[in-house]
Amino acid sequence: MRTIGLLGGMSWESSAEYYRIVNQEVRRRLGGTHSAECVLWSFDFAEIEALQADGDWATAAARLIDAGRGLEAAGAELLVLCTNTMHRLARPLEDALAIPLLHIADATAAALHAGGRRRVGLLGTRYTMEADFYRGRLEAVHGLDVIVPEEIERTLVHDVIYDELVRGLVRPESRAAFDRILDELFAAGADAVILGCTEIELLVDPDADPRLYPTTRLHALAAVEAALAP
Repeated sequence: MRTIGLLGGMSWESSAEYYRIVNQEVRRRLGGTHSAECVLWSFDFAEIEALQADGDWATAAARLIDAGRGLEAAGAELLVLCTNTMHRLARPLEDALAIPLLHIADATAAALHAGGRRRVGLLGTRYTMEADFYRGRLEAVHGLDVIVPEEIERTLVHDVIYDELVRGLVRPESRAAFDRILDELFAAGADAVILGCTEIELLVDPDADPRLYPTTRLHALAAVEAALAP
């Protein structure tokens, strides 16, 4: 079993889900008292959120690289960045480390292709929905047709993530709003919707509809697959 490096704390709520899923899947596959060999670095998310808001991605990249090197030194043999948004910095992180980074968009795209999905909706932070690092990778590398909500809905989704979900708040009115936005994406022709923020799964039950693709779960399961590969 390879040792998984979990680079998390962005936010800790989603990192806890990664840890749970990874260990449950290892036990399911190996049986008995097996659990994952992993090391975890967890940021104080308030610091990372401030860098995001300031657009200081260079400092954020330096912080991720330092943490990734720490995980590598601690014995990690593959790296899992436990957040969609911070995959904006996947390339400099990959370039700085000797161990492979398992990209969350690649794990998600593999599941979408396996399900025969081609036109997909994307929900996430404003950075994820609007910047090219995520949507562009899905389109250019994986050949998917990606659609996002209109501006007013993108703002709502972003604000719920940062004002509620990363703070551990799950509100019924926000769940109803997300359900409405999901319906709008399906009505616009999406045959699947990516829950492209690791906290969204705290609000939306991905098991409620097979057309929902939860990136936290897919990424964590891909990490186990890589860790247990011959």
